[in-house]
Amino acid sequence: MHLNAEDAVPKFIVADDHPLFRSALRQSITQTFPGAELYEAEDMQSLQHCVAGHGDADLLLLDLHMPGARGFSGLIFLSGQCPELPVMVVSANEKPEVMCRAIDYGACGFLPKSAPVETIARALRQVLAGDIWLPEAVAGHRGEGSPELAVADVVASLTPQQFRVANMLAEGLLNKQIAYEMNVTEATVKAHLTALFRKLNVSSRTQAVLALGSLDVEPPGQFTPPPPKPSPALV
Repeated sequence: MHLNAEDAVPKFIVADDHPLFRSALRQSITQTFPGAELYEAEDMQSLQHCVAGHGDADLLLLDLHMPGARGFSGLIFLSGQCPELPVMVVSANEKPEVMCRAIDYGACGFLPKSAPVETIARALRQVLAGDIWLPEAVAGHRGEGSPELAVADVVASLTPQQFRVANMLAEGLLNKQIAYEMNVTEATVKAHLTALFRKLNVSSRTQAVLALGSLDVEPPGQFTPPPPKPSPALV
């Protein structure tokens, strides 16, 4: 169900580990949609709790480089867990191929962190209306899909615990370290890894790491929020 002018004020989830950017985005949202409901998360674990409590949100604004996820894995996992929740990727990584891959993996849009407030307002309105939004320079150059879609299908099918194990495996943690971080036994970790290997159709940790690595994205440089405009003209 798409939002229109007659609907109630929209509900947003803003997921980003950078407090300054969450604040800037929150300000842009409230200027565009006065009275909008806003919920925030700073990592994948808090985001999963937030989505569990507010799965009826109209839009999730997701930083591409969230702690607890690697590359596109967070977007893919959330799209698999909550297919009814629209997700718009927000990132300082403005490479056209990264933007197009985000759409291939289920995002309803890609908003560069450098976007001015007028562009943010226009992008939010468009995705809330049910459309896909990309910067104009990128929108006409989408390819024919990414070769990693098979791996993406696997990540989308993972349980929350399997997803945590997969990301810690990709980070190079040993079974005993994963068990410690998750407060479970090594036997439980091995069971999750067995299920992960089966889904990925691999037989070793190295093969699994390589497969999951195909979803990685080179992190952008340090984000610096743009200076606020004295009197933004929203479109």
